Amino acid sequence: MKTVYLAGKITGDPDYRGKFMAAAQLLELNRFVVVNPATLPLPSSGLTYEAYMRISSVMLDECEAACFLGDWENSEGAKIEYLQAQDSGKEIFFFEERHQKLRDASEAGGGAAV
Repeated sequence: MKTVYLAGKITGDPDYRGKFMAAAQLLELNRFVVVNPATLPLPSSGLTYEAYMRISSVMLDECEAACFLGDWENSEGAKIEYLQAQDSGKEIFFFEERHQKLRDASEAGGGAAV
């Protein structure tokens, strides 16, 4: 099973936890071990944005791949994570594209994980 860091817009998205959890569940069903930054303490915990970014950077470093949600380009943090993943040679994929391939395979009778 491959470890994958899940990236997308968190700051300014009131439903980020639900969005990340739904994506993580689908990835886990397809045999990924998901490292999910949306599970970090809420901003009301007192952690600063910079602290979140430092923690997330370490989480990303420990993964083999990075999966980007559809809104990642609207997030300064996710853009930084994209560059970090790219610079470190990690496999990068986009959740919606991967999910669509899985649906297509399932409809074609393949049913195999993508």
